[in-house]
Amino acid sequence: MSYRRLKGISARTWMSALVRMRLRQGASAAGLASDAVSDAVRGSDPVNGYQVLEQVVQLPVSTWRYRWDPPHVRHLGPMAQDWWKAFGVGENDRTICCTDANGVAIVAIQALHRELTELRNEVAALRARSSPAPHPRDPGAAAPQ
Repeated sequence: MSYRRLKGISARTWMSALVRMRLRQGASAAGLASDAVSDAVRGSDPVNGYQVLEQVVQLPVSTWRYRWDPPHVRHLGPMAQDWWKAFGVGENDRTICCTDANGVAIVAIQALHRELTELRNEVAALRARSSPAPHPRDPGAAAPQ
């Protein structure tokens, strides 16, 4: 582990791949970064975005604070136990990994985008089918005499 006085803490571990995390001075979990590169992972499996989206919709989300937080501090998110039950990703049912939370959010957004695109296409097709047939006579033309 290395410590830089003005830049925060940087921890690196070597296993079969590099796992690196950085927490900058004054940063919270938003300042945490982890490597997620293709040569550092194994067992990459596709994900059903619609299923993940349904799990997100069912996931209880609340505001809360840690026991050690001052009363004015609030956080927003699911409980780790509910997260684990819904997605089964991460290390355990006590923590939510930022990488997993980002992945779930991205997959759910992709599923919503696909649904929105499908609905737009369906609406366009329905509008095209239901639009009135053009009148045989141009309304701007003079009436026959």
